[in-house]
Amino acid sequence: MIVEKIGLQLYSVRENFKTEEQARATFKKLKELGFDEVQTAGCYDFSYDKFYEMANDAGLEIVGTHDNLQMMVDDIEKAIDNHKKLHTTNMGVGGFFPQKLDVAEVEAFIEKANKIAARIAKEGMKFTYHNHSHEFVVLENGKSVMEMLIEGLDPENTSFVLDSYWVQNAGGDVCTWIEKLKGRIDILHLKDMAVRFNENRETISYITEVGNGNLDFKKIIETAKKCGVKYFCVEQDDCPVDFEASMKQASDYLHNL
Repeated sequence: MIVEKIGLQLYSVRENFKTEEQARATFKKLKELGFDEVQTAGCYDFSYDKFYEMANDAGLEIVGTHDNLQMMVDDIEKAIDNHKKLHTTNMGVGGFFPQKLDVAEVEAFIEKANKIAARIAKEGMKFTYHNHSHEFVVLENGKSVMEMLIEGLDPENTSFVLDSYWVQNAGGDVCTWIEKLKGRIDILHLKDMAVRFNENRETISYITEVGNGNLDFKKIIETAKKCGVKYFCVEQDDCPVDFEASMKQASDYLHNL
């Protein structure tokens, strides 16, 4: 076994938090399936302390969040308090989706992120950023969004939540990007990619269960561990509502690497 604990980005099972009973059952099932850690994608209709209570009761540690950037900008003290209620030091966003993808928008985001990061660093927290594929678009200054983020975000107070699928989807090599970000990734998203023919016999990529696609997770995890990654979180954007089979496959595959 090359990774001791496996986490899950809860966006994967987002349809299973409609009631407290359902949420508790979801957390319990994830623990039974071999997950020890989770990363939030909001707390749905629950308070932050209730969400922590339910996860903690199931034996799951909250290792980070995808939370509301505007909340962080408008009321950073409330955002800090919310994250303290979750008992996590990684305050993150799930991405950056501007109306217009240009240098000015990226620079404005970096300024906001660094301001948030400087404040929460005083509380022992980091601001985390999760990528998709559009961060690899090259802008009018000749740099990709990802390059601007790497250069602009404070390396002491921020970290990246690198997503294996989206790096591969953009044409990048996952291990190369992990090495480029050595020491700057606290959470790595393990998301697998497969390909299929569509109705026009064109090859298209899609997100699938970890272990069911083409990514070399043994190599990815070994590289990540050498580069200081702390948490390994499965994420499956298109997971069935009845998630047990998909999450069992991912957990079994990773535990048996």
